Amino acid sequence: MKTEETTLDKIRTRPRFKMLTHLTKEEYAENLKKYLAAHKDEFAGNINKEIATIWVETPYDNYSKPRLSLRIEIEDEHTTIRGVFGPSSAVWTFFMFLYFSFSIFWMVFFTMYYVEKQIKSAEFPWALNASFVMLFCILLTYIAARFGQHKGKEEMLKLRRFAEESTLQFEKKIN
Repeated sequence: MKTEETTLDKIRTRPRFKMLTHLTKEEYAENLKKYLAAHKDEFAGNINKEIATIWVETPYDNYSKPRLSLRIEIEDEHTTIRGVFGPSSAVWTFFMFLYFSFSIFWMVFFTMYYVEKQIKSAEFPWALNASFVMLFCILLTYIAARFGQHKGKEEMLKLRRFAEESTLQFEKKIN
C-alpha cells in the first residue's frame, strides 16, 4: 500500500483503502486494541473483531469530526482490512439527505416554472425564484461540507498516521 499523498487523496471526500493481512480477525482486533491503548491520550475508539471506529481525542466535538472506520473481513481465505476515512455515518447521511432534498425541490420548482411558461399560465410566479433559493441551499450545504473537511484536516492526517502505524506492519504481500 502506497502512503504518499496524491492528487486523488486531496479531492476525494471519503478516501478508502483495502489491504490483506496474515493475521486472523481476532489477532488484528487485539493488535489494534493494544495500539489504541498505547495512544489513548491522542485517539479513542470502539473495536471488535468485525468493525473498528477510531477518532482523534479533542476537547471539542463538532459535526465535522473525522473518523477512521475499519472493517475486518475474510475474503478468499485471506483476512482483508477495508478502511474508510470520513465523518460519522450520521453526519454523512444528513448531508446526503440535504443534497437529495434540495435537488428534488429544485427540480420540482424549475419544472413548475417551465410548465407554466409552456402553457402561458401565471399561477406560479414564485417557482423560478424558489428554484434559485434551492440552488443557493445546495451551495450552502456544499460550503458547510467543505468547511467541515477543512476544519478536520489536521485530525484526518492524524487518523492517516494511525492507520499507517497500526495496520501497515501487518500487510501481506501477494505476488
